[in-house]
Amino acid sequence: MRDDAFLPNEDKIMRAMVLSKVGEPLTLQSLPDPLPGNDEVLLRVEACGVCRTDLHVVDGELPNIVTPLIPGHECVGIVEVLGPGVSGLKPGQRVGVPWLGGTCHHCEYCRGGRENLCDTPEFTGYTRPGGYASHIVARADYCVPLHHDADPVAIAPLLCAGLIGWRCLAKTGQAKRIGLYGFGAAAHIVTQIACRQQRDVYAFTRAGDITAQTFARSLGAVWAGSSDEMPPVPLDAAILFAPIGDLVPLALRAVKKGGRVVCGGIHMSDIPSFPYRWLWEEREVVSVANLTRADAHDFFAAKECKDIRTATRIYPLEQANQALGDLRAGRLSGAAVLKP
Repeated sequence: MRDDAFLPNEDKIMRAMVLSKVGEPLTLQSLPDPLPGNDEVLLRVEACGVCRTDLHVVDGELPNIVTPLIPGHECVGIVEVLGPGVSGLKPGQRVGVPWLGGTCHHCEYCRGGRENLCDTPEFTGYTRPGGYASHIVARADYCVPLHHDADPVAIAPLLCAGLIGWRCLAKTGQAKRIGLYGFGAAAHIVTQIACRQQRDVYAFTRAGDITAQTFARSLGAVWAGSSDEMPPVPLDAAILFAPIGDLVPLALRAVKKGGRVVCGGIHMSDIPSFPYRWLWEEREVVSVANLTRADAHDFFAAKECKDIRTATRIYPLEQANQALGDLRAGRLSGAAVLKP
């Protein structure tokens, strides 16, 4: 972004929910429209999903947070202004802005096709201003082109919950029976994809959360229960979306020999010690970090990802704190989406 990014742009004003201090509520502010720099675009935000990673940002659970900051990285918008050097996008085009906002292109990970592990990455709504706003500046090469008829609210959760879920699902290989721990935005998308791939989904929720368990079954899960329960059959793999380290030993006990536990969050509480026998017999614990632009291309091109039904609750932009609070308290089935 340009050094003068927040100088007035033809006297236009944007609205944004701003994190001024970690741990405090966001505040609605009026700011000059930002100006796109080289290879950047200015978008008018149509919708922005509220992700658990946003909670980790505003609650200070991620390192090196610099305030003031505009959170949000499940952003859908319309291109309004092209910065110098942009050739792949055009004004009026609908695009998505995901978590990965930029990479260096020259570290060993970028050169090796693993840009999600870049040594000096940029992240939307964390190290770059995000989508809890009426406008956002994004790097053009990291925007995801979307169909002009796409529903902004329905598609917003796909830009993180969907993409990370897709990458997690790929980490399970050919697993037939898959457990999903934490049945929120990502899990309700992954369940639909896994069922279309002829896999069996076992949903694990907070103890006593009958609403989430019923929701999981309605999407095709063959079983739903509390996260402290054992499934009725051994699992081939498990994916953890809930940021609770205590679930790792439980998931290891639920998978069979040679099974894999995939940790899909960017932040998790400490994993407690557990007997080695729960890991033995070639069970594995792996993590998923961020995503790549190839993940987005593959996701939106895959036939099993077409017409995914996202359950959303819409909040006005100024109610971002309410949306974050509902997510934190587990009051959502599906995903919260802010609509400026």
